[in-house]
Amino acid sequence: MNNELRDALELLGKERNIPKEALLRAIEDSLLTACKNHFGKADNCIVNIDRETYEYNIIQRKTVVESVEDPALEISLPDAMMIDKNAKLGDTVDIHIDSQKFGRIATQNAKGVIVQKIREEERNSLYRDFYEHEHGIMTGVVQRFLGKNISVNLGKADAILAESEQIKTEVLKPNQRIKVYVLEVKNNPRGPRISVSRTHPDLVKKLFEQEASEVRDGTVEIMAIAREAGSRTKMAVLSHDENVDPVGACVGVNGTRVNSVVDELGGEKIDIINWDDNPAYLIENALSPAKVIVVVADEDAREAEVIVPDNQLSLAIGKEGQNARLAAKLTGFKIDIKSETQAEELGLFDEIGMAAPEYDEEGNLILPEAGYEDEEGYEESYDDEAYDEDYASEEPEDEAYEADEMTGDTEQDEE
Repeated sequence: MNNELRDALELLGKERNIPKEALLRAIEDSLLTACKNHFGKADNCIVNIDRETYEYNIIQRKTVVESVEDPALEISLPDAMMIDKNAKLGDTVDIHIDSQKFGRIATQNAKGVIVQKIREEERNSLYRDFYEHEHGIMTGVVQRFLGKNISVNLGKADAILAESEQIKTEVLKPNQRIKVYVLEVKNNPRGPRISVSRTHPDLVKKLFEQEASEVRDGTVEIMAIAREAGSRTKMAVLSHDENVDPVGACVGVNGTRVNSVVDELGGEKIDIINWDDNPAYLIENALSPAKVIVVVADEDAREAEVIVPDNQLSLAIGKEGQNARLAAKLTGFKIDIKSETQAEELGLFDEIGMAAPEYDEEGNLILPEAGYEDEEGYEESYDDEAYDEDYASEEPEDEAYEADEMTGDTEQDEE
């Protein structure tokens, strides 16, 4: 057994993460190249390496002829009979070649082939490793700034974080560790070209898969995500186990799970709502924390009219229309939000056959509570008070409001 060759290949394979079979094929190709350089052609040369013993042999197959015109392909009958005494004209004989007799140039060329093959296999192996992480998340280190793009080191290769994939409010610094979503992995002669993102909605989904075991094992499914990177994300979740609360699973005890994701995203606010197959209920949940009087959804037209109390209009719309815009993206509906006063003036309550809403003694709209409480009495982290604080600076809106999920545009209807 060729122990030296075996040990060298095993060591090289571990260091470069290259399969042993690929290294053996590289050696075979290099020996064929050496034959071509030594004999002028290698069409009739065969190289075999035993995968168990690592012993190799080179065979040159020649045709027996009466008069030799091409020594690389032909052999005379007398010479053939010295190898095989039963040889006849037209037969082929196998001649074993001693590789040690190859010239210096042939040897150097063979060495070059081995080096080239090893580099190719190393690049392919690297590409395969990162291709497995495509559409997943990886942890990287900020290396340097390439104009407005950023080079992020992912261990064995660098990735490009383009300006369009960076969170505008986030300031990254060299040597800072960040998590990125792998958009695409391409193979090229210089190694894998990896594109990553910090703004992709699936980055939030993958972060919750890491933090919440229920999401990771499929017990809780993230049905839809709408995100404005660096500012706010809305996420609709559904539980496939009636004993598991989907929102509570994502929030975690005392908000530990969601807070870990928020910290990774630089303080980006995350709204977690319950998914509902009924589009009207889904839209009502998506407009949280605003209270909703009624939702009339047209599934065919993908449009919905929403009526909210007068004092909830600005909350439903959100700062610069963000809450309504994200709700539209999340649900896939064009949402038209009107206040109670506007609805009464337009006669919308009569159109939908609904009585005017009722209020309690303090003037509050009588609606079911938006929060929830689990078996242990743990209340939803994102309660009305927290949202009221977020939206406290917003000015009330006096006009109807529309949000279109297709364009992300928001507009107000002029009276």
